[in-house]
Amino acid sequence: MENWREISEEIVESLLEDGSDPEKLYEVEHHFVCEDFDKLESAALAAFKLGYDVEEPAELELEDGGKVWGFDVVVEIELDTDAIMEDVIKLEKIANDTGVEYDGWGTYFQE
Repeated sequence: MENWREISEEIVESLLEDGSDPEKLYEVEHHFVCEDFDKLESAALAAFKLGYDVEEPAELELEDGGKVWGFDVVVEIELDTDAIMEDVIKLEKIANDTGVEYDGWGTYFQE
């Protein structure tokens, strides 16, 4: 398991150091991937049942030419590690319970 807290702190710190506005709400995208569409669909349904905004699954091509299925959970939230980690913990549990990979989160710089 990756250290999501450390990774999250680094992302937040980098954005703030670059001048991103700490007062704005950020659209945070949590990424899920799996080779098995049925498992991915189960994860998406579980996230939806917890009230998350779930985007449509899509087939993604890997660098080596392989293919996987993926979807994002989108959350509008302040740029705060603790707040983001609350979602990371819930979403990683969904991934573990359904046999898919939680592939981290990202967001965009905001002036």
